[in-house]
Amino acid sequence: MISFTCDYNEGAHPLILQRLTGTNMQQEPGYGDDSFCLSARRRIRQATQCPDADVHFLVGGTQTNATILDAIVPHYAAVISVESGHIAVHESGAIEHSGHKVVTLPAEEGKLMPQVLRNYLQQFFADPTWPHMAHPKAVYISFPTEYGTIYSKAELTALYAICREYHLKLFVDGARLGYGLASPDADVSLPELAQLCDVFYIGGTKIGALCGEAVVFPKGDAPDNLFTIMKQHGAVMAKGRLLGLQFDTLFTDDLYLRISAHAIAMAQQLQSLFWQHDIPFYITSPTNQQFPILTAAQVQQLQGQVEFEVWQPLPDGRFVTRFATSWATPQAHIDQLRECLEA
Repeated sequence: MISFTCDYNEGAHPLILQRLTGTNMQQEPGYGDDSFCLSARRRIRQATQCPDADVHFLVGGTQTNATILDAIVPHYAAVISVESGHIAVHESGAIEHSGHKVVTLPAEEGKLMPQVLRNYLQQFFADPTWPHMAHPKAVYISFPTEYGTIYSKAELTALYAICREYHLKLFVDGARLGYGLASPDADVSLPELAQLCDVFYIGGTKIGALCGEAVVFPKGDAPDNLFTIMKQHGAVMAKGRLLGLQFDTLFTDDLYLRISAHAIAMAQQLQSLFWQHDIPFYITSPTNQQFPILTAAQVQQLQGQVEFEVWQPLPDGRFVTRFATSWATPQAHIDQLRECLEA
């Protein structure tokens, strides 16, 4: 059985495992003050070209989203997301649990369009009763989106300009950031993205690490109480070295983007394979997530041989499915899928 269900089926990149075992008996202080975290912060500041950036390491995506939004959004305020946004759909109400309303807006291929955001904000503040409402103080987007699409530099620039005009923080969920930056369709670099938001994170869990996300405040303006809020969310590891070492490794010799590019190459092969068998796509994704539309017979044909996600049923009886490649997807899995489709 081969699996394309998600991009974190595998453990960690071999270089990370080698460093974990090689430094296992090295004594280090805790809570992110170890030499690995310090080195990883330096490397991330260099990679983002943000010498003053505040960098913090957390364990997973939901924990990171909940913790950072709780830190940057006042207790009386709300955060804006598209309807398909991860915080709105797949995080079990984690943001609401911390007391913040999630306002959802329509998406275009998974993306929040600048004009949609502007229209909402204009209408919201034109309502004389807006002080009675949970008014927005942050905008949440994902790069790539839940549908594998990516924002252009022009779109990010426009969104950030609107956020600054209305005094909102722009937060970019980068759980799959490497897969977005490595896409041939991407016209924004890591340093450019860092200049077009207030805070973002570099996903490790889905890209080569055992676990971990690196939160970056590019301008060095993390909230003064961030460490305390992280503690309240159970988001501070005593053995912070585990996270720091992994990002120190991922940001050595461009490893992060190199292994991200491998996932994109495998996804492009997937895309070609489905097209060769006249299988259409629900949405055109330039990243590691692909959404072919399969008939019920095709789903039945593949199940038992290949693991994938059935995303949603369509009115005509077909199904939108999701196939995800990763930093570790071998060529053999693509070849085996080809054999299954041709059987």
